[in-house]
Formats: sequence, C-alpha cells, structure tokens
Amino acid sequence: MPKFKVSRWFLLLLTVFSCKSAPQEHPNAHLVSFTLDQKPKNIILMIGDGMGLSQVSAALYENSNRLALEKFPVIGFHKSYSYDNLITDSAAGATAFACGVKTYNGAIGLTADTIRCRTILEEAESYGLATGIVVTATVTHATPAAFYAHQDLRIMHDQIAADLLKTEIDLVIGGGKRFFDNRELDNRNLYEELQSKGYIVSDYMQNDINQIGFNAKKNMVYFTGDKDPPAAAVGRDYLPYASKNAPKFLQNRSEKGFFLMIEGSQIDWACHNKTEEWAIDELLDFNRAIEEVIEFARKDGNTLVIVTGDHETGGMSINEGSRMNKLKIEFTTNAHTGALIPVFAYGPSAHLFSGIYENTDIYKKMRQAFGFSDSTSALNYR
Repeated sequence: MPKFKVSRWFLLLLTVFSCKSAPQEHPNAHLVSFTLDQKPKNIILMIGDGMGLSQVSAALYENSNRLALEKFPVIGFHKSYSYDNLITDSAAGATAFACGVKTYNGAIGLTADTIRCRTILEEAESYGLATGIVVTATVTHATPAAFYAHQDLRIMHDQIAADLLKTEIDLVIGGGKRFFDNRELDNRNLYEELQSKGYIVSDYMQNDINQIGFNAKKNMVYFTGDKDPPAAAVGRDYLPYASKNAPKFLQNRSEKGFFLMIEGSQIDWACHNKTEEWAIDELLDFNRAIEEVIEFARKDGNTLVIVTGDHETGGMSINEGSRMNKLKIEFTTNAHTGALIPVFAYGPSAHLFSGIYENTDIYKKMRQAFGFSDSTSALNYR
C-alpha cells in the first residue's frame, strides 16, 4: 500500500477546525425579558450631554469594542431641534425631555411663550414618587435645572438655585455650592435653608462622597464643587458611585417608585473644547455609571432605563487610520450640531422608545410608561 506524506500544516488545520472554541458571552445574556403590558415602577433617565452616535462609537472602539449600551435591547433616535432653531442647546433640549414641549434655546422649564410647564420630576413628586438628580456639572446647569426650575434664561443660576427649594426633590448630587451659600443675587443662604427643611446637606469640603453613606431617612443634597466639579481625568470619580447608590436611596424613599435623572455633563464640554482625550475619559466614566444602573435595573425588574443625549457636540468624526483603542478623531466645529441622537432603552415599557421621533416624545413616553393621567401633564400646569 502506498504511503502518503501528511503536511504538518494540514494536521494543524484539522486540529483547529475540530476543536470547539469557548463561545463569547452575549452582552444581554443576564438581562431580564419583559412583557409588552408590564409597567415600570421606576424610571432612570441618563443623559450624556453632547453625546451623539459618533461619541458612542468612539467610546466603544476606545474600550476594546465593548460598552454597557450593548445591553440595551431597544434603540431609537430622537430629533433634537428646538422651537426656533435646528440646532438646540442643552436648556431647550432638557426642557423637551422634562416637559414635552419645544422651546427657545436658553429657556429653563418654560414653553416658547414663557409659560411655566410642569416637569416630569414635579409630576412624579405629585404622585408620591421619590425624585433625584445626579450630575457632573453644577446642579443649576441647564440640563438638571430644566427638571425642577422655571426661568427665562439658563444663566440665571441664583434664581434657578432658589427654585430648587420650591420642590421636595429627595436627592441632589452635583456642583454649584456657591449659588446656594455665596449668592450674588441676594443674601439668602440656601444651604442653611435646605437644612432647615430637613435635608441632610454636605459638600466636598466637609466629607468625601464615598464616606457619607446614603441615609434614606432624610432628603439629601451633596455639593461636589463650589462651581463646576473637576474632570474625570483629574480625579473626579463620584458618578459611577452615585449612580450605584442613588437608585437604592430613592427606592427606600418611596414605596410608589422613583424618577431619577443622571447626566454625564462634561462630554459636552470636552467636545466644545475639541479635546479627544477629555471626551473619551468622560464617555467611559458615563459608561461605568450606565453599568451600575443597568445592574440595579436587572436585579430590580421594575425599572425602565433610558440613555440618550440632548444633542451632538463638535461634529465628531472617526477618521481613516484609526485602530481599535487608538482612534484618530477630528471635530468639525466647537458648537452643537443637528444630528439625530440615539436613544437606548431597557426594562418595562422599553419598546416605546424604538423608532424615530421628536425629543419631546421622550417625555410623553415616560409619562405613558408611568401611567400618569393627562390631567396632570405639563401643559395643564400654571
């Protein structure tokens, strides 16, 4: 019988194709399925300020091709334009989310004809839900302000701070201490007024946020900076920690549920500044916060999580010559753009957020998910 000489390369190929490689776990492997008629008890709205599809893509490719957003089964896009401008700012964009109305750039919690509109946070309070805000900007910045304040212009920080005391918001974490205890408008000490209302109030000068604990027996405000908190790259690390603990805190504040808004604020600032490294640092910090929130929602089973941006900033592009974890990024502008913005949803009623729709529909879809009555909507509020 003739002898055949078998190539070592042939044997190697047989070995490779005959072996079963360990399958990679799908990002959604441990997430819970929900029925179409299931309603959430809690809603967590996470806003990456200035975060468009390019920013999401850059974060993905600079993080070894993995992001927490891959765990979200429902994806849509919203149209971010404001009442009178194709390019929105954060004030009009956040007011659209908070009130369900298109308004002029710079407006905080007002319609285009400057009528106060009831926000989803204020409405949640009226239903007995706990409410909270966690941001990496000042708590009086445009995005958080639009959920509790009603002012003609976003730059009216002292007035916006005073509006916070008109609410019964359970938890506030962010910068801007000076607008409460070192005001230019008047001699009021809102820091002490919050304490008089029964709030636990602390700040970065007194206690590290990682050491204060989250005592759900009282409402709490914690200031992370006198004005703007520092960037993630220079030591700011509280967003993931606060995002982990805020839902648990609010869950213990009301048996009826809660509404929480979390903002990765400085993604926008980095893109305005056309600084790639700063942008990636902020995006990945926000990603860590999303990881904490999605883990809470997975275990809880009654929480709808929505992640989106208010607008895109910088006209970011990922250019030729980019490699995984080493991108070549350029910006076409230092301003906002009019690009469609992705929306990611997980949890009960997540299916409502698929498709392409107006940014104002995010408010309407959240109300629908909560089952709020039309009689308590934003436009019935004066």
